[in-house]
Amino acid sequence: MRAGAAQWGTRVLLASAVAMGKAAGAAAPDSCVDCHAVLTGNLETPVRGMKEDVHARHGLSCADCHGGDPTETGLEAMAPERGYLGKPARAAVPDFCARCHSDPETMRRFNPSLPTGQRERYWTSVHGKRLRLGDGKVATCIDCHGVHGILEGKRADSPVHPTNVPRTCGRCHSDPEYMREYEIPTDQEARYRRSVHGELLFEKRDLSAPACNTCHDNHGASPPGVTSIAEVCGLCHANNASLFVSSPHKRAFDELGLPECVTCHGNHEIHRTSDTMLGVGAGSPCTECHAVDAPGYRAAEKMRDAIERLKAALRATQARLEEAERAGMEMGDARYEFHAAETALIRARTEVHRFSPEALYEVIQPGLEFAERTQKAADAAVEEAWARRRNLIFPIGVIVALMTLLRLKLRQLERARAERHGEARESPGLAGSREKAREDPP
Repeated sequence: MRAGAAQWGTRVLLASAVAMGKAAGAAAPDSCVDCHAVLTGNLETPVRGMKEDVHARHGLSCADCHGGDPTETGLEAMAPERGYLGKPARAAVPDFCARCHSDPETMRRFNPSLPTGQRERYWTSVHGKRLRLGDGKVATCIDCHGVHGILEGKRADSPVHPTNVPRTCGRCHSDPEYMREYEIPTDQEARYRRSVHGELLFEKRDLSAPACNTCHDNHGASPPGVTSIAEVCGLCHANNASLFVSSPHKRAFDELGLPECVTCHGNHEIHRTSDTMLGVGAGSPCTECHAVDAPGYRAAEKMRDAIERLKAALRATQARLEEAERAGMEMGDARYEFHAAETALIRARTEVHRFSPEALYEVIQPGLEFAERTQKAADAAVEEAWARRRNLIFPIGVIVALMTLLRLKLRQLERARAERHGEARESPGLAGSREKAREDPP
């Protein structure tokens, strides 16, 4: 009795909603939207979300995903014989979305730039494999992209925008209670935010900086077929990866089962590299594997010493160049050569991934030669500046002496002129005294 009453009430509500939609002059009848727009709670949420949804922007509506007949009123709109699918089971979500997203013809009509192999890649991922085993907690399409109100990835408020990806993945992977049964760390997001990659993404807003999906893939969630993490790191750090492959560490790492890049650099909390990582001092990972008397230990020492020699040469040359420029000398050509020496240091810091002191010397030696030539040019410029100053001393001394003599002469003339004026003022008084003396004889 209660079920019949509820069904009757729903029919009345649907009919009323459709009538309201028609009265409002709707362009095309859509009983799904008309009904859910006047409902409350979770039943109204889909219509509210579809206002910003990327599918709605392309003209798609409820029935395009859920089936049914939006031109029909009442519960007939959701009849199975009218193709109504309703809410898919969680395990069916990838195939549900793939009805369009795996169809090249369909996607070509709406967005040809989107790939159509997401479903196949998803099934190769840990998420997909566990979903097929009945694990309903793993992420599916809707956990990352949303359900109703799916936004384009380029929008800053989209959960799959580059700056939001770590938080989106972290909704599950940063929740210790949710991840308890999987026995994997839950600090990856926090560590990533402290990394150089996180700094680039969040502080400098560099959208090309790698996030979770850059290394773990989007839908594959751990790139299928990748045997080494170095293959992933090498997508960006190609030079470093190729040098490592030719190094003696490649074979050693393979034999020991060590992950290549992350053994020295870490994985999620990757900090900005520095020269302290090379050598045998504090902060160097070299000493974690190489004992003091091992060839690798000595090689690390030699490579660090070579780097420091080039850095010292660059510092000395830079100081000399600045001194020449402060002296007013034009050092454009020398600066150009100095740039070549700086470039050698950059190359050397990459070359260390070959882990060969001899190969490193081949890169550093030209840098030392560039620095030496630049410093000689700066030395010559400083000497020329001092020579110019010395050559100016005699002319300036003569000029100062002449100016001093001229000043003395001017003062002499002024005193003479003052004396003449003084005598002129005295002469009338002297004449009166002499006249009086003649009138009054003794």
